[in-house]
Amino acid sequence: MRKNKILLALVILLTFTGGIFTGVLYSKNNTEQGAKPLKIENASKSKKSLDEKAIPEESSEESKVLLGYVQDFRDPNVVDYSKLTHVIFSFAHPTPDGGILLNGDTAINNLRAMVKEAEKHNTKVILAVGGWFHINGGESYEPFKAAISNPDSRTKLVSELTSLVDREHLDGIDIDFEHPRSKADAANLAAFAKELSDQLHPKGKELSIAVYAKIHAVTGTEMGFVVYEPSTFEHVDHVNIMAYDGQWDGGYNGANLSPYPFTEKIVNYWANTFDQNKLPKEKLVLGVPFYAQPEDPAIKQVSYSAIINSNPANAANDTVSMNGTTYHYNGAETMRKKTNLALDHGFGGMMLWEAGHDSMGDHSLTSVIFNELSKTSDNLVKK
Repeated sequence: MRKNKILLALVILLTFTGGIFTGVLYSKNNTEQGAKPLKIENASKSKKSLDEKAIPEESSEESKVLLGYVQDFRDPNVVDYSKLTHVIFSFAHPTPDGGILLNGDTAINNLRAMVKEAEKHNTKVILAVGGWFHINGGESYEPFKAAISNPDSRTKLVSELTSLVDREHLDGIDIDFEHPRSKADAANLAAFAKELSDQLHPKGKELSIAVYAKIHAVTGTEMGFVVYEPSTFEHVDHVNIMAYDGQWDGGYNGANLSPYPFTEKIVNYWANTFDQNKLPKEKLVLGVPFYAQPEDPAIKQVSYSAIINSNPANAANDTVSMNGTTYHYNGAETMRKKTNLALDHGFGGMMLWEAGHDSMGDHSLTSVIFNELSKTSDNLVKK
């Protein structure tokens, strides 16, 4: 099967190399940040040659992943590609008719710069579609729901995403539909995942999905308002569990952002769910926050980097008082414990939101997680 995939990839490479693709990026409505969203219609390809990134060989050794989401406005040069298996560029925004919007010229230029930088470290670049907020305002749920609910718009969205992966020489797509809120949503998401898988996997590309934690931070019970169909996970390579943002459960409490006991319950839930549905737990990836939640909800979150810049000793803690406010976060020791928790349950690796929030240097949380994963996997990152 691997030989067939490699032969197919070579055919695709030769076909693309011999062809010329033209297109246009044109702008639409201003965003709140002042950037003009780009509607993708056969966008001009990046200048990177197609034969530079080969399909990786399979290894008999156990391998783990470390995936880092990166927001589209972030300077691609601040990311530590050397320790990430994947960077997930966030976000492409779906339109109800199955189109795609990107956040202005900055986004497409940052994406292309990320591809070039990631290649130097043999790190994969994935494009995330969806997210919580939509570029045109409000939640992304409604336009995403509309796009995948209709067979025609769903097929169009799959085609747009696959074409963008090909043109920009990406390594795959990450689905971030927040969140399927009914059985109908779950069925449509499963259909979307299958259709996208059918297009990406024959090309040697990956497909991942971000999922809600599904556990109430206070009661520890399953949250039923988000619904997934287990067959969805058959079609993806990684299931990225957003095991954070528990602060709103049962009334606001910043301490419930992502404490270790909360994460334990999340890990147990997803491990049991995959066992019950006979799905490989190696697909599960535990997500952790690289930001801090304030006790006062009127105050903005701060990055882990800001906490370390205030005092490097804060790396050893999970709370800090700054400017008269107490913040809750995950320090280095908690990150070590969470990484080993995931490994002990047979998970395939770790995910972080988001790479631009990390501290550079000796107190990097990316390095902490990388080092823990490396202890159990000789084949971390560069397989």
